[in-house]
Amino acid sequence: MFKPGAAQDGFSRILANTGWLLGGKGVGAVLSLAYLAIVTRTLGVADFGRFALVLSAATVIKTITSFDSWQIVVRYGQTHLAADNGDALNRVLRFCIMIDLASAAVGGAIAAVIILAFGGLLELPPGMGWQAWLFCMVMMITIRSSPTGILRLFDRFDSAALAETMIPVGRMIGAVAALWLMPTITGFLIAWGAAELLCALAYWWLALREGRGRIGAWRAGRALDARAENPGIIGFLTATNLQTSLSSMGQQVAVLVVGLFVGPVGAGLYRLANQLANSLTKISSLLSRSIFVELSRSGSQGGEALGALFRRTNRLALVAGAVIIALILTIGHPLLGLIAGREFLPAYPLLLLLGIAACIDLIGVSYRPLLMATDRAGLSLRITFISTALLLGMQAALLPLYGTMGAASANIVAAIAGFVMMGLASRKAVRAQG
Repeated sequence: MFKPGAAQDGFSRILANTGWLLGGKGVGAVLSLAYLAIVTRTLGVADFGRFALVLSAATVIKTITSFDSWQIVVRYGQTHLAADNGDALNRVLRFCIMIDLASAAVGGAIAAVIILAFGGLLELPPGMGWQAWLFCMVMMITIRSSPTGILRLFDRFDSAALAETMIPVGRMIGAVAALWLMPTITGFLIAWGAAELLCALAYWWLALREGRGRIGAWRAGRALDARAENPGIIGFLTATNLQTSLSSMGQQVAVLVVGLFVGPVGAGLYRLANQLANSLTKISSLLSRSIFVELSRSGSQGGEALGALFRRTNRLALVAGAVIIALILTIGHPLLGLIAGREFLPAYPLLLLLGIAACIDLIGVSYRPLLMATDRAGLSLRITFISTALLLGMQAALLPLYGTMGAASANIVAAIAGFVMMGLASRKAVRAQG
């Protein structure tokens, strides 16, 4: 039964949890400006472009092979938590860990084929292929989605925020160390890899501490028993993986495609603009994580509670998107020059276009979590596939004609298409729940 205060309580938790995440990301945002300045000014445009290509290649491989298992822990763990069945929750967790380990092994094999066999196409210096592969392996083994799910299941977004800050803190320390000891691409790759390891260790330590006594026994049954105990878990797992892979891969593949067409310099400018745009709109992914948890809970209270919470989050996202677009227009250009130096100022038009596309995604941030929470993961996946295919198709068509500006413009077209399709599907889902 719908309680009038249920939507307000859920919305308050979304704001509180997003606040914790923003606190961690706020620290990261400040530090990222500093370590980006160190990397760009130390390596220069060309070497930063090569560094960006390695990061993008590693991210693409990790995105393709890894699963958003935290959503599995939250989606199916809530039922076992409510029933005080810690052993069943533990089997869900072990099932997710098993999936994460398998994906790491597959990712390592794919990285070996792509980077070692085709590293020349990325214009990597001699010997850089092995270093890039080792960096990819570090990215693979530091998958931290499962412990993230435990922390979010128990509403410990504060602990997750603390763990997440280990990446910017580690990168900042590593960037300074690399500047003094090894001011090369290799030095910064080591720094970035160490930061990933630090973050993963922090997540697991906090998750195990928080779950002590509540996540059951580690030897209670087999991990594969989770499939029979949680109907639909395989379909949900597949849909979330493909959806995350498609949406993230489109952005990272763009950097690789730009690098192949216009070289490391163009890739470096595009990567920097994309990273700054994503930094300014980071609230989008943070809101999405908080919204999914609360929409999953509201779904059990009826369509009225779900609809009320959905409308509130939409209004919040609209205001946030408008504010961020204004920030990009007013401080984007001087911020770019301050961080990276004058030689990176040609990236400002790219920053503007990519920032607008990211803000469109921000305004529709509640659409995908709603579809996932109402068992419409397949529909969300199909929409993501269409918008990603449109993005890559538009980039393939516009990049040869208009260079990096064409690639950035394709992001806006794809963002608008995805926003419209997700919006129509979400409103239909809310009406169906009512």
